[in-house]
Amino acid sequence: MSTSAVEPGTRLAERFRLEDRVSESDGATLWKAIDEILARPVAVHTFAPEFPRVQEVVTAARAASRLTDPRLTQVFDAAQEDDYSYVVSEWVTGDTLADLLAAGPLDPERAAGLVAEAAEALAHAHEANLYHLCLRPAHLVWTTGNIVKVLGVAVDAALAGLTTDQPALDDAEGLGRLLYAGLTGHWPGDEEEHGLPAAPMNDGHFCTPRQVTAGVPSYLETVTVRACLPEARRGQSPLTSPAEVAEALAGVARPMPIPIAYPQTPPSVPAASPSEGLDTERRPAAPPRPTMQHHHMAPQNGGVLNRVLMTVVVLLVIAAVGVGAWTIGRSLGSPSTPEAADPSTTPSTKPSTQPQAVKAEEANGFDPLGDREEKQELAHLTIDGKPSTFWKTDNYNSAELGNLKDGVGLLLDMGKSMQISDVVATLADAPGATVELKVGSKPELSSLKTVAKAKDASGKITLTPDQAATGQYVLIWFTRLPADAGKFHGTIYEVVVHSPGSA
Repeated sequence: MSTSAVEPGTRLAERFRLEDRVSESDGATLWKAIDEILARPVAVHTFAPEFPRVQEVVTAARAASRLTDPRLTQVFDAAQEDDYSYVVSEWVTGDTLADLLAAGPLDPERAAGLVAEAAEALAHAHEANLYHLCLRPAHLVWTTGNIVKVLGVAVDAALAGLTTDQPALDDAEGLGRLLYAGLTGHWPGDEEEHGLPAAPMNDGHFCTPRQVTAGVPSYLETVTVRACLPEARRGQSPLTSPAEVAEALAGVARPMPIPIAYPQTPPSVPAASPSEGLDTERRPAAPPRPTMQHHHMAPQNGGVLNRVLMTVVVLLVIAAVGVGAWTIGRSLGSPSTPEAADPSTTPSTKPSTQPQAVKAEEANGFDPLGDREEKQELAHLTIDGKPSTFWKTDNYNSAELGNLKDGVGLLLDMGKSMQISDVVATLADAPGATVELKVGSKPELSSLKTVAKAKDASGKITLTPDQAATGQYVLIWFTRLPADAGKFHGTIYEVVVHSPGSA
């Protein structure tokens, strides 16, 4: 089958129907197609007769098809014949790292979580002697299914004709560049990359993340430097494989979904790397939502609405007449006490005690030992109103905090003493945490009284005091930590304190 014969509607292997030509690059064409047997969209590469690396691409695709990590793009089929060749793979929808960075750098912990997932996935690929070699922001995707996907393992390198004698080091450096981009919104290269500006330089070398963006934690700076900035290592050992990068990031919390108001008919737009032929900056715009059906339904809905409104008006008129008649009759029946009022109809002047959310003035990571701080630089993220940012404890070797201390937590300063109705905290989804709510007048453990407790806590929890609790300081106290990637740490995404009023 010549390339001129490959047109929309062509069926490959009697099941894959080509629908839309997404892009072309150097004789390789990327299509959106339909698997007619499984009724699902797939991505299909076809190749012009002059494409020089068909055998290498098909061989790489067949090897990649044996990978089982769900964070790696699945390859479904690959064939090389005299008249046609093709590769069929997963159709991935979501936001690339470049898309996520369009509004600026990510929260540091979220950027680290995305890259940690990618590093673990690539470590599994390396165990099968399969490599990436050309990691770019377009290869790292946060899918619409809320998982990380790494696109193009083995296949992209074959498409581009890339080879190396140090694949583990090259992929470790690629992961470091992705982390640099996530932390700073810049690409540590000589040119822009998918809309990301080139990283600034100092004395001929790329600036470190903390020199570019304020608030980058020192340990993430260290990981980035060890992975991809050799000039700034200053004696630190390099990270030489995806497995080492994954180990260095093992303690970071994994990314959670960001609540987004999606349209009713979201566009199905693939995310893919440039070497796959898809330019993500020129994605087709989301189709306009059809309005014809709504216009047809408007008269009918309007008629129903009018009838409902008319019924309500009639009932209100009847009620008003009844109340007026009752009032006149009562006045005639009690002429001597015209000014007497029914207590039940007198508006109450008592202030409402409905609990209201009260924003804490300050949040602090609280450790009763040593310097009395625990990841202090992240504590404010729990009261910033953003559900995607978070604070977490240090990593410990056991759920009991390595038997080093009785607990560790997040301390909120409410600014003044007040009654605490309840505290709503959003934890990580991993089960196993034991959390106590402590309230007091001083920021000292001995002055804070335990008023509520939750065992095996995860996700959003509400801590309600057993009896009235009043104080200026509110402590969410972990006495047992959940497990995550072989380590133990507590995580808090957001905290909301409710109070009926100041004490």
